[in-house]
Amino acid sequence: MYLPAKCDPADLEYALKYLVIDRAMYHFDKFYTLKNEYFLVERRLQGNTRAANMIGTAKKVGNLLVRFPFVKGIAISGSLSKNFADEDSDIDLFIITTKNRLWIARTLMHCFKKLTFLVKREHYFCMNYYIDEEELQIREKNIFTAIEIATLMPLHGDTTFEQFYMANNWTRNYLPNKYMRLTTAKTLKRSWLKRSFEWLFNNRFGNSLDNLLLRITTDRWDKKRQQKKLNIKGLIMGMDTGKHYAKPDPKNFQEKLILRYQVKLSQILEHWEGSAVN
Repeated sequence: MYLPAKCDPADLEYALKYLVIDRAMYHFDKFYTLKNEYFLVERRLQGNTRAANMIGTAKKVGNLLVRFPFVKGIAISGSLSKNFADEDSDIDLFIITTKNRLWIARTLMHCFKKLTFLVKREHYFCMNYYIDEEELQIREKNIFTAIEIATLMPLHGDTTFEQFYMANNWTRNYLPNKYMRLTTAKTLKRSWLKRSFEWLFNNRFGNSLDNLLLRITTDRWDKKRQQKKLNIKGLIMGMDTGKHYAKPDPKNFQEKLILRYQVKLSQILEHWEGSAVN
């Protein structure tokens, strides 16, 4: 599914069979591993079970958040979208908003999140990646973002995510065997309260307010970056902001993760190429 080249499922199954015979890989139940360690399978199964429970909670969270003004699409992202969760996993959410109203929507949603701290449910509402309909294509095009896009689990906004996937068909260059999950998304429904609020700010005042909230948020995050503040996981806090997006600063982690991936891949190839020679 995540191979960088187009591959027939039958050919893949045949190749895996012989990799196991050559002890280049190990087969436990329905899993394949590079190490002969069954505890990896146990860990995966536990993570799958925990994820199934959290996905149920995430759907309820999505049903609530989609009611906010200018929200056009919500999807589960992060490790949970890959059907895995450990003890420290949060519910990460990817959100698409109406054109030029991202900052109004985000501010309202994050004001609501402040209330969740009172009941210690803030880890259910990790709304950490926003884009709007004006800029659906993700700017960073690499294997990391391709996997993140391909593994999204859309909850609401079927037509919105259809447009999003069309705008990001470049991911096929990295993952030619992976098909986007669109059938999981519900059709967007707008209550009379949501429609009324959106109508109220569908004017020049709404434009000015959205721009103001962008400037306020950007200034606040710039100060955090300068002070090198850390989040609860000990990582430097940083957010990349623009008129049509709000996301974790890719400079803080993407380059490091891609480098680790490339180094690990090179080590595996060198190991097995060396074994083949010997």
